[in-house]
Amino acid sequence: MNKALIALFFIASLLTGCAGVRLVDSQVNSFAPSTVPAGSRYRFERLPSQQANPAPQQHLEALTEQALAKVGLVRDDSAARYSVQVSAIQRAQQTVLDRPALGWNMGWMFGNGGISVGSGALFPGLDARTSYWREVGLVMRERATQAVVFESRAVHEGPWSDSDAILPAMLDAALQGFPNPPAGERRVNIEVPR
Repeated sequence: MNKALIALFFIASLLTGCAGVRLVDSQVNSFAPSTVPAGSRYRFERLPSQQANPAPQQHLEALTEQALAKVGLVRDDSAARYSVQVSAIQRAQQTVLDRPALGWNMGWMFGNGGISVGSGALFPGLDARTSYWREVGLVMRERATQAVVFESRAVHEGPWSDSDAILPAMLDAALQGFPNPPAGERRVNIEVPR
């Protein structure tokens, strides 16, 4: 009975670790030359390159609208005092590890009439991994003067390919401290569910 209970506890703890949260750690650099009052109204502005391919930009703006609502801003396309430009860049990079993925990588084999010696990964394919580098940028301007009132960038690199979970966390990181963020570059950690 005790062994079964211990085994059950061990399996449950392993499953709990898989169902936890993951940490999206972003390097953030923000500038706020002017203070934006809470409840301010904004609308999105697009660069010509963003207008040429509207579907991904609409999705990014929907994620950004949720993040801006968390800091007290309201989207109002007809009566906006501020304009917001948002951009996102993502790159995937395949990295091959210099060491074997698991175990010892030398092998030998006896065969009919000979001996063979070789080396390689114990489990091929585990010696390579994909890393995803992302950057989100926000620029907020006062529409009447076109003066920049807030600018922020967040950069993250990690193993997760699901941008729909990572980009909202990066936008929250970029807006941390809004409307008066700390000066200089800082690391902002946001937890997201698995």
